[in-house]
Amino acid sequence: MQHETQLRPYLTPSATIDSDHETIRRFAAERTQSALSAAEKAVLLFDAVRDGIRYDPYGIDLSVPGLQASGTLEKGRGWCVSKAVLLAAACRAAGLPARLGFADVRNHLSTARMRAQMQTDVFYWHGYTSIYLGGRWIKATPAFNIELCERFDLKPLAFDGRNDAIYHPFDLQGHRHMEYLGYRGEFRDVPIDQIRETFRREYTLTTPGANPDFDDDVFRETVPRET
Repeated sequence: MQHETQLRPYLTPSATIDSDHETIRRFAAERTQSALSAAEKAVLLFDAVRDGIRYDPYGIDLSVPGLQASGTLEKGRGWCVSKAVLLAAACRAAGLPARLGFADVRNHLSTARMRAQMQTDVFYWHGYTSIYLGGRWIKATPAFNIELCERFDLKPLAFDGRNDAIYHPFDLQGHRHMEYLGYRGEFRDVPIDQIRETFRREYTLTTPGANPDFDDDVFRETVPRET
């Protein structure tokens, strides 16, 4: 088990993980009031961020204000990194050590607009939250809300507080969904400069258009699951 002094940096606020913000403290307290254990707290916070914050990769803002947890909570939308930041902030506010992890992934499910913008199906610096529970670090990915999973025919990613929760490699029909290409490590806060440099080198970004809406694009390009 890690020493208390080693865990302290992952319990205190940092630039984007503003776990001392009043709205973050209130969010964490309200969502975990029924929890009887640290693992239950983590699960309740994961579910709240996964489904309460809409996934929106069109709104990427690689600045401290653009990534701060309190801002994402206020907007109710975020991409994988900003949602991971919010989950980490809520965990720290609830007394759970948390940090940010990153990996490069090949995403086989995206929108036409995203593919046109990125010119690749590789998502660099995909973000997740790593939470210290039961004496070890456990990965949790709160990016895709349940409505998007249903449209993409994916099983919603569940977190039980004991096992890593990262993207399933296949959808419910057996088609490849998410392929992990390599991990970049885990950090106390977002390594903004490193991410910016990778994005500048790897992406040829085009203008997304006026007021793009990810939900609208998804609903136009997918077929609802039959029930």
